[in-house]
Amino acid sequence: MQSIPLLNLLYMLLPLCVVAFFYYIWVGKKTEIAFATARMSIQLIVIGYVLTSLFTTNALWLLALLVAVMITTASLIVRRNIRHQDFQTYLAILISIALGGTLNLALVLWCVLNLENPLEPRFVIPLAGMIYANSMNAISLCAERYEKEREHYDIEKARAIAFKASMIPQINSFLAVGFVSLPGMMTGQILSGVDPLIAVRYQIVVMGMILSSGAMSNILYLTYVVFKEAKN
Repeated sequence: MQSIPLLNLLYMLLPLCVVAFFYYIWVGKKTEIAFATARMSIQLIVIGYVLTSLFTTNALWLLALLVAVMITTASLIVRRNIRHQDFQTYLAILISIALGGTLNLALVLWCVLNLENPLEPRFVIPLAGMIYANSMNAISLCAERYEKEREHYDIEKARAIAFKASMIPQINSFLAVGFVSLPGMMTGQILSGVDPLIAVRYQIVVMGMILSSGAMSNILYLTYVVFKEAKN
C-alpha cells in the first residue's frame, strides 16, 4: 500500500481548521477540536508502537491489557455525555459494552473466521476496536436520548424512542453500504490488493458484528436503567 509521508499529513489540518473555526463561532468552545485532534494523533502514535510490540511478542497479558483499556476508555467517554455520572451508572455502561461487544468478538474469532489461533493480536485488536467503539457510540446516543425522553414520556415510551434513535446510524449503514458507501475495512483491503469478493465477505462480518454488538450493549444498558427506575 502507498505510504503517506509524515509531512503530507499536515494538509489534513486545513479542513480541520475550518471546522474548528465554525465550531468556535457557533458552539462557543475554542479548544475542543484542537484538543480532540491532538489527542487523536497522540493516541494513534502510541497505539502504533504498542501494536508493533504486541505483534512481535504475541504476549497475551499485553493483549488482555489493551482490550481492557479499550473497554474502560470507551465507558468513560460515554459517561461524559450523560447527566448521571455516578459510579454505578459507569459500571453499568462498562458491563454493557464489555458483554455486548465481547460476545460478538468471540463469535467472530472462534466461529466465523475459524482461526488456528483466535487470540492472534492482528485479528483481535482491529476487530475489538471496531466493536467497542461502535458500542460506545451506540450507548452514547441511547443514554443521552433516554434521559431527554424521560422528561416527557413514561419509561417504556422513552426506552423505545432511545433504542430506535441509537440504531439509526447502524441501520442506515446497512441500507447504504455498497450503493452509497464502501466502508473503511473493505476499502482498506481493496487498496492493499485483496480480491473485492473476499473483502465483501469480511465486510459483511464486520457490518453484522457492529450492529449486533451496539444493539446488545444498548439492550443491556436500557434494561439496567429501566430496572433501576422501576425499583426506585
